[in-house]
Amino acid sequence: MSEEAPVKRWTAKRKSAVVIDIFKGKTTPVEVARQHDLTVAEVERWVEEAEWNMENGFRTRPKDVREQYEKELQETREALGDAHLQIYALKSIGACSTTRRTREIAAGGAPG
Repeated sequence: MSEEAPVKRWTAKRKSAVVIDIFKGKTTPVEVARQHDLTVAEVERWVEEAEWNMENGFRTRPKDVREQYEKELQETREALGDAHLQIYALKSIGACSTTRRTREIAAGGAPG
């Protein structure tokens, strides 16, 4: 890639050109990130998206993008729900311990 004016907006066409250069071995995600003041993770995410879309294009029945995002959203909601339950349980355990200890101290038990 040559020295160009800074890219203000990364369109799909620009991202595609960069990813194709990476696939062809003309550049690396690290080089692209350095040249365009991006994170390596951001460029690698473009590569992953391109790979997924390429694979999806070869399928007999390609997954709809909406279907893909809805599935990911559902999985995220389930994970968030699990995390919420764990936090609730930990808070409940802590509250029980604190309440029991407060009662012991109020009843004349030694702190500590």
